[in-house]
Amino acid sequence: MSDVADGPEMKVTGRRMRRMLGTDGDHDHARRFCQSGINLALVSTSSGDLEHLGDQGIDVEVFVADLDELKIETPSWGYGNSGTRFGVFPWPGAARTVHERIADAALVHRLTGACPTVAIHVTWDWVGNWNELAAFAESEGVRLGAINGNVFQGDDYRLGSFCHPDARVRRMAIDHCLECIDIAEQVNSDVFTVWLADGTNYPGQDDMRERYRRLLEGFRELYAALPPGMRFLVEYKFFEPAFYSTDLPDWGTAVLVCRALGTQAQVLVDTGHHPLGTNVEQIVALLLEEGLLGGFHFNNRKYADDDLIVGSIDPFELFRIMSEIVSARRDPATATNADAIAYMIDQSHNIEGKIEAMIQSVINIQTAYAKALLVDRATLRETQIAGDVLGAHRVLTDAYETDVRPLLVAAREANGLPLDPVEAFREGGHADRLARERA
Repeated sequence: MSDVADGPEMKVTGRRMRRMLGTDGDHDHARRFCQSGINLALVSTSSGDLEHLGDQGIDVEVFVADLDELKIETPSWGYGNSGTRFGVFPWPGAARTVHERIADAALVHRLTGACPTVAIHVTWDWVGNWNELAAFAESEGVRLGAINGNVFQGDDYRLGSFCHPDARVRRMAIDHCLECIDIAEQVNSDVFTVWLADGTNYPGQDDMRERYRRLLEGFRELYAALPPGMRFLVEYKFFEPAFYSTDLPDWGTAVLVCRALGTQAQVLVDTGHHPLGTNVEQIVALLLEEGLLGGFHFNNRKYADDDLIVGSIDPFELFRIMSEIVSARRDPATATNADAIAYMIDQSHNIEGKIEAMIQSVINIQTAYAKALLVDRATLRETQIAGDVLGAHRVLTDAYETDVRPLLVAAREANGLPLDPVEAFREGGHADRLARERA
């Protein structure tokens, strides 16, 4: 992605901004904005903010191009019915098969222009011919993305998978993941991920050092099977379903595992997999510094691994994470890692519509990223060196409090996309159509 320059490059005139937003009396633009479902009065009010950015010397064209290059992968499992241990509430028209899930992901991409790939969970999305599934995805306008293994369901995994005391179960988990790597190679995916539910519930249940050795032994076999260019993303979670010890509990353990494996292994950060109060953006910064940040599973939470809509509870945290990424992309020492991050969503829509919730997550990620691009890095650095604590903090909050909706609207307008993708989904009658077709 290209970055917005630290200094002025090209001022965008108020007339040009009004033209982009359709608020200069251009009735054709205004008509298209209304047809897209956007609130024209809101855009008219917000257009002054976009003009102000241009007056500050922000190159809006570069800014829009940078937003356009932000690609976000949606998960197949996010489009089907889901729930908790208390129950599942079916949603009319929710996807029932992998083909329907891919079709829904393709619809999200058509409405947002930002989601060209869909992550696959091999066990949940199993098909007999993966090449045919890849071809179907391409016919829908998307591609298969990260291939996810499943070593946490089934009675055999009661005491774990890679860390299980029984070598037979460990072999089963290894063979499943080897198959996932083979599938990834078949469909031209360059990302394989696995999350372990392995752990113990009681002190003395198993030897924790021995479990770590088993984990490394199995992961080394997987790593040896990786083709060149494929990354093995190691995900961690501090508890659940295990309640006493978890075998991959935190980013530090994941780093140890990745370093034991090699350069094709990197850490996957799920934003909901941390204890309350964890400084996730500091973890992101350190992983970037070490060249070990492989990707994200974005979601949001209030208490534990709630898998809520991205940015719905703590949008400021999402902004702080994005700010560290933008900063790293401007640093030659970390730019290579920052430019290769896999941005993926991993959430569960239990009581809301699946597709529009996914669209809202995409919008929230774009919004946080856009605000992070607005941080005045030169002034931030000056205030940091000067020891101006409040001044530095205000540089960040000034960017966070900026209304970037006009920028997002301009980016969508430039690409012929609906200006409000959620409203476009609702006004387009997609929910009713899918409910009828999948009744």
